[in-house]
Amino acid sequence: MKRKWFFLFLILTSTSLISGCWNARELPDLAIVSALGIDKNEDGKYVGTFQIVNPSYVTGGLQGGGGGQGPPVTVYSSTGDNIYELTRRLSTKSSRTLYYAHTNLLVISEDLAKKDGITNILDAFERDYEFRTTAMIVIAHRSKAEDIIKTLTPLDKVPAVKVIKTLKNAESLLGEEPTVTLQEVIRYLVSPGKEPLISGITLNGKKKNAKKVANTQGSSTPQARLESDGIAVFNDGKLVDWLHGKTARGTAWVLNRIKSTIVNISWEREKTAIEYTVMRQKTKVSAHTKKGQPKISIQIRAEGDIGEVSVPVNLNDPHVLRKIEIEVAKTIKKDVNDAIHRAQENKTDILGFGEAFHRSDPKEWNKLKTNWNDVTFPKLEVNVTVEAFVRRSGLRNKSYLSELKNNR
Repeated sequence: MKRKWFFLFLILTSTSLISGCWNARELPDLAIVSALGIDKNEDGKYVGTFQIVNPSYVTGGLQGGGGGQGPPVTVYSSTGDNIYELTRRLSTKSSRTLYYAHTNLLVISEDLAKKDGITNILDAFERDYEFRTTAMIVIAHRSKAEDIIKTLTPLDKVPAVKVIKTLKNAESLLGEEPTVTLQEVIRYLVSPGKEPLISGITLNGKKKNAKKVANTQGSSTPQARLESDGIAVFNDGKLVDWLHGKTARGTAWVLNRIKSTIVNISWEREKTAIEYTVMRQKTKVSAHTKKGQPKISIQIRAEGDIGEVSVPVNLNDPHVLRKIEIEVAKTIKKDVNDAIHRAQENKTDILGFGEAFHRSDPKEWNKLKTNWNDVTFPKLEVNVTVEAFVRRSGLRNKSYLSELKNNR
């Protein structure tokens, strides 16, 4: 009986020591930041633009429909000598404490990335325990980061969601704009033999109407649109070039970042006559030294389907299929070689060839790394091998175009 009373006394005593939720914060006291843009003004100060979700749209759903009246987000701006200061100075304008746990997008202006680079501005975000290192980073191409953050979008009511979805769709369907996170960019900045790539986003249309609610209402076509726009190339933390189209896709081939894409080939003097859709691919990059010279070998294997034909072609014929595979392989190889040459001209190893040497032969890499980007990489010999296979041809093997030709 005494033992029972002793345990009861111990439990009651322990509960008195529990402090409860000492650091709890109520939702009405928080400003949920969905996206953050960084620019620099004429005085050399950083300008932060904060996209904050309006609480009425949280209850109504962020993806469209319902919600309260007015715009789905509120935008505030502040300035500072560094990133940490500008986030604190926003307290003079906002009645709520900034909350970064749901910040999924960081936008950096092209001008800032070119002149000052991105190295010095990422530390504050990685150091903050609330800010997600999985947040996506994009470069505002031909626009200020402020303009991107302030643009209101239809369908996806929160603009940050629109940007993230657009880039993910472009990567998964075209392979031309790989999505990268804060964590990945920092890893590339400190990695030996690998420079970062960051996708771009631009504002097209009537830019003066981008921040008005009318941009999302009153017309089936938005007056101002946020669109993915190439890949920003970096060297030593600074933006040095932009890649678009086939060159951007060739870079993604080397990096093994192609999830799906299209390859158009010519057939019997007809340009882009057959469309080949890549469904699976695998790229292997290996580094070795031959007769004292560093060399890179790239092996690409692609499998895909015939998506469209605009000429009479018999896909039942194995010789025809083999010819298509050869032409697809040639096209992929050309895109890859063009991307390699562009990187070598820029003297920036965005393809990770130095990283491949570091993995395969650390001792040899120690000899090469000092002058890698300036001397060795621009003259590096790269051998590209591509294999392509047609797996399916859709619902028809023989196009109706063949029948039309025979009936004429």
